[in-house]
Amino acid sequence: MYLALAAFVAALLGSLHAGRAAVLHLILAVGAMPLIFGAMLHFIPVLTRTRTPGAGLGSLPVLALMGGALAVAAFSLPGMTWGRYAGACLAAAAASALLVWSRRRRTTMLGRPHPGLAWYEAALACLVCALLAILASALWPQQWVGLRRLHLHLNTLGFIGLTATGTLAVLLPTVAGRPDPEVGPWLRRNLRWALAGTVLVAVGAGWFSPLAWVGAVLWAIPSGRLGARWLRLYRAEIFAWHGAAPLLAAALAGFALSMLFGAAATVFPASTPTSVFIAGFLPPLVSGAATQLLPGWRRPGAQGDWHVGLRGRLGRFGGVRAALFCMAGIAGGMGQEWGLLLSAVTLLWFILQAVAAMVHARAIPQEKAS
Repeated sequence: MYLALAAFVAALLGSLHAGRAAVLHLILAVGAMPLIFGAMLHFIPVLTRTRTPGAGLGSLPVLALMGGALAVAAFSLPGMTWGRYAGACLAAAAASALLVWSRRRRTTMLGRPHPGLAWYEAALACLVCALLAILASALWPQQWVGLRRLHLHLNTLGFIGLTATGTLAVLLPTVAGRPDPEVGPWLRRNLRWALAGTVLVAVGAGWFSPLAWVGAVLWAIPSGRLGARWLRLYRAEIFAWHGAAPLLAAALAGFALSMLFGAAATVFPASTPTSVFIAGFLPPLVSGAATQLLPGWRRPGAQGDWHVGLRGRLGRFGGVRAALFCMAGIAGGMGQEWGLLLSAVTLLWFILQAVAAMVHARAIPQEKAS
């Protein structure tokens, strides 16, 4: 979690000067990918009601991190072109192992798994295909542009988008303290729209742009339904001054905006959907999830006053940060560099606040946690 936050801040600041490919791989491959792998290792046993993973599987986020680091080096250092393909091999191996492990858990559990598991498995399948696209470019260099765009969109909309949306659908009701009994049917109904939208956008961006428009419309179905449901059920929590809920809602809005700017890019070439993604979607997603999940990760078990107090300190002024992230994403999408800087400063504010909250919480004895 801390590594991801640090990578996001470094990438947002570096985007003002460094090359675009290196920045994207820093935030997506070094920051987001290992973090998502770690989260999946935590949540898949919960979704399948099985035991926690063994020590060997715990190395998969590290393997993914190594692959991401090689990719960043390939775009940053001369003579490191081979790192692009070596990194893709390492990350693909880690993603494939995690997907196989998830499928085995599905077959050995009692009863049906939580429908959120299918979103995770679809996300991992998109990541594997995205990495195979990079390896395929070594065999078909004449298709490099199309395969690179396929790789980018299977990563952003597929791997990260499917993981985030499937998690957000469950996480925000948990944050609000009022679980949504319809979240399971929602996940089952909407995966097909999101996955089809991802594939069409990725293929369309690479070779036939009209397909990308169709894919964006398909993705708008689940994101629009989820946003409308949240506004109906959790409006007070979303528009609050404090807490994780405003940040999680801002993440969904940022994801929808990135697709909107992506569709507009064919008409207004100055728009930069990638900037919306890295400035207006990922930072509120990670900081909002950290606000809710970090206390439970630090002290697993029964949730008590210690966890409530730490969440309160982590979520202080969460609504203000959510508004700043939305502003940053819109500005970044319009090609304004100050949007990326605003997102980096806002995320740095959360990191400093989180450090102070953790130092304060560490001083509280373990027995007061319940």
